[in-house]
Amino acid sequence: MKEFSTFTWISIFAISAMLVNSFGIWAIYKNREWAGKTKEYFMCFAAGILISSPLIMSFPQALQKNSYAGFAALIGFIFMYFSNKIIKYKTKQRELAFGITAIEGIVIHSLMDGVIYTVTFSISTVIGVLTGVGLVIHEFAEGIITFSMLLKGGINGKKAGIYAFLVAALTTPVGAFIAYPLVQNLSNDILGLALGFVSGVLVYVSASHLLPEASEYEKKHSTLAFITGITFTLFIMFTKH
Repeated sequence: MKEFSTFTWISIFAISAMLVNSFGIWAIYKNREWAGKTKEYFMCFAAGILISSPLIMSFPQALQKNSYAGFAALIGFIFMYFSNKIIKYKTKQRELAFGITAIEGIVIHSLMDGVIYTVTFSISTVIGVLTGVGLVIHEFAEGIITFSMLLKGGINGKKAGIYAFLVAALTTPVGAFIAYPLVQNLSNDILGLALGFVSGVLVYVSASHLLPEASEYEKKHSTLAFITGITFTLFIMFTKH
């Protein structure tokens, strides 16, 4: 893991996220039945990683750097909570408003993913890889969801696919590359707060977004996928040395 520079790791995962998201868009465009059957497993596996990695690795690291990281984590969680509330409120409007608001929400979410890659890899390669794996895997489901939301918003066919790529896939590496030079100049105290904030965001995304969404379409092995995600995190944690 130490052979690559921080920027190289960030680039690998940010571009991988873009490609996996694009694959999700392509999959539902070409085969909606298969994409619909598999997205819940990806979401549950990603949720297992994204809820365990912040709690047992990222957040303790944040506290070591700044004792107020817990407040930052709470702010991150609350930020995502109210952002989600606002988006849900606005999407009750007509179809076009639904599509526009969905795009706004997805852009913010994807840009935040890019920032998360930069912050976590700046703290630790192991934390970055664990967080990155969870985020990359959940991109498949996000690509499917984005395409579906745009269709619901009245945008059809290839145009929905292009828009989904621009707002959901491409924005993740853009967010990462914009954040990278900024994060490099942060002090340890500020970096601790940033990692605390990111931890709160990730816990919200996994516990309040991915799992409830997957639970709506409960599948036979979805719980196993969730536990496998947690087990994967623990395996990486105990073998990192």
